[in-house]
This record gives sequence, C-alpha cells and structure tokens, in this order.
Amino acid sequence: MLENELSHKVIGLAMKVHTGLGAGLLESAYQKCLFYKLSTSGLFVEKEKPMPLVFEEVKLEVGYRIDLLVERKLVIEIKSVESLNDVHLAQTLTYMKLGGYKLGLLINFNVVRWKDGIKRVVNGL
Repeated sequence: MLENELSHKVIGLAMKVHTGLGAGLLESAYQKCLFYKLSTSGLFVEKEKPMPLVFEEVKLEVGYRIDLLVERKLVIEIKSVESLNDVHLAQTLTYMKLGGYKLGLLINFNVVRWKDGIKRVVNGL
C-alpha cells in the first residue's frame, strides 16, 4: 500500500477514535485506542518506536520515540493539546528525517471539529 492510501485509511480510523472518545482525554488514551484500531484493521503498527540520533557516525539513544509507525512507512505523532504549533510540526519532521520516512500525520485529538486536528506532513528527503 502506498503512503497516500495508507494515510487515508489511518485518517479514517483516527476519525472513528475521535468520534468514539471525543476531546479532552490524555494523549496516551488516544494512542492506545488508535493502535488497537490500526492493528485490528490488519495493519502492521509499532508503538513508541525508538528513533536513534546519528551524530558523526555514532548512533545515540537519546529518548526519541515515534508514537506510532504504520507499515514501516507512515509516522503518526499524536497530541492532545489546545492547538498544534510549530514545535509539534518540527518534532514530526525530525522523526521523519531521522528515519528516512516520506509521510507523517500530526494528529491532535483535543479538537471539536476533526478537520482542525489533522495535518499531513511531507518530508522532501
């Protein structure tokens, strides 16, 4: 499945999680529910995937973790905040660059209108 097809499927499943739970919960609750929905839909999902930083050919484990990585190609960064800002976007882009991933979804579940909580992020590699 290509990244775009995958992102559409993930957005649909995330929307079901948002509809079922609503806004106002902790990020970890949305992450676990979305992980469950993605896994039961037949997708391969890694939760809290470690993302090492490579500096001068040394791989450093500095605590970076991708919230969800779907099919080894789509980065999902989950938030439950008042509004997304540039730091959230930079975090998602950093994970994508470190792992060589082309597409990411920055999802804020703490919104009333679902379309206000989704941001597609493209890495030009």
